Amino acid sequence: MICIFIIIFLSLQKLYFIFLALIIMSNLNKNARYSLFLLIVFMMIYYYRQWTAVPEMIYIEGITMGVVKYNIKYIDKNNRNFKNEIDGILKNFNDALSTYIPDSEISRFNQDSTFVFQSPHFLKVLNASKEVYQNTEGAFDVTVAPLVNAWGFGFKKQQLPDSTKINELRKITGFDKIEFDSKSVRKKNKNVMLDFGGIAGGYAVDIVVDFLNGKKIDNYMVEIGGELVCKGKTNEDKLWRLGIKNPFYKQKNQPQLSYIVEVDNRAMNTSGNYENFYIKDGKKYSHTINPKTGYPENNEMLSATVFAKTCMIADGYATAFMVLGIKKTKEILEKHKELEVILMFKNEKDEIETFMSEGIKKYVKQ
Repeated sequence: MICIFIIIFLSLQKLYFIFLALIIMSNLNKNARYSLFLLIVFMMIYYYRQWTAVPEMIYIEGITMGVVKYNIKYIDKNNRNFKNEIDGILKNFNDALSTYIPDSEISRFNQDSTFVFQSPHFLKVLNASKEVYQNTEGAFDVTVAPLVNAWGFGFKKQQLPDSTKINELRKITGFDKIEFDSKSVRKKNKNVMLDFGGIAGGYAVDIVVDFLNGKKIDNYMVEIGGELVCKGKTNEDKLWRLGIKNPFYKQKNQPQLSYIVEVDNRAMNTSGNYENFYIKDGKKYSHTINPKTGYPENNEMLSATVFAKTCMIADGYATAFMVLGIKKTKEILEKHKELEVILMFKNEKDEIETFMSEGIKKYVKQ
């Protein structure tokens, strides 16, 4: 029985070691043989526990983008803690794309007319922004910065611009107001400004994911400000389960979550107008600015959750779908089958409805 136990639970190398130990034991006296036998048993128990133990989850958390919390969970057989490296990655990201850092790459571009790329981040986000802009017929537009600022949701705090101001700002809004290549980005109008707030958060998740993949980590969850990518499984050998907030969860007797979804090797991003807004003179103004009208969007869409291969793409589309509303969003989804969604909206009777794409339904557990 001992030999069978050894064969099952020990590698060939360790089996060879114990086999030699047994030979030596046969040539020892009774007490020595007993002591060596106990040592072998202890070794077998130790290696058995090592092989059958549930791997420990490593947790990392911190702050990025000034006030945004991040949470990262992963399994690493070598028990490595990557917090310092991840903090460094996110610092480089902020130095490139944060509009709240005066000398960041994007801030310098906003203050000038031309900028030569210094890091790979600026160009990557521009390329993704252009893709989503074109695929959503301009509903997602990173040149919306002056309008976002004017309504009080950007890096310059203002509120309630009049229609004359809005019309002036719309003249400097539009992705066609900039041009770029692999080396630099240029303005066609000196007053154009960029704001990657609707896509950069997802990109931050993606660059952390790239780092973990490079370290051969196969099971992880990376979450920054509610934007997520999950790969593999938890230490309980289950798919990662994530919650989608109820748009009315702050109201009395409302549950916090509308759905729980299993996320299988993909990104997930939710955009909604139920948290970032203000009320002025009895009217609600949300942070979702329609680039075409210049005004905060107030359509029937309550929440748009998008599942995609990268968090940057999921982030951009989620922002665009909040602008577009349910009908136009469904039209775009027909053309882009690679996207999966859970959309919550109000119908004509002011009742909440949910639209789910077919591919995501099997992952919804609540």
